[in-house]
Amino acid sequence: MHAFELVDVSLYTEDLGRFRVPLTDGTASAPVTLPEGTVINVGITFRLGRDIDGLTLEETRVRDGTVVSTARTVLGGFRTGGPYELRLPAERLPVGRAHCGEYEVTSRFTDAGGRELVTLRHRLRLVHQPAPAPAPAP
Repeated sequence: MHAFELVDVSLYTEDLGRFRVPLTDGTASAPVTLPEGTVINVGITFRLGRDIDGLTLEETRVRDGTVVSTARTVLGGFRTGGPYELRLPAERLPVGRAHCGEYEVTSRFTDAGGRELVTLRHRLRLVHQPAPAPAPAP
């Protein structure tokens, strides 16, 4: 077993359910498509072949070759074993046509010493959510 083994990465939404992220280099696979403004929680399941202190997730989103956001989340210290299941805090995806399009997402897991444990790449497509139709007059 490797020091760090990803078992599952998923995006959870309240209205649309769960979207599983491919655990391979997902740049060649179909992107996960979500409407703008969707509230998501990233869920991570992993196993450890050794104790790891200061497990950190750094997620970078790139659109048209430009880094648009980087988030760093310290997940904590974990003992050998698992599987461990974590859900990150909720995040609202951007709203507006200017934000719609395809993003390359890189999720990099490191330990307290900054050593890279695993890197996962996937794509995310934000699509325009049309305004709801007005209610008919009574």
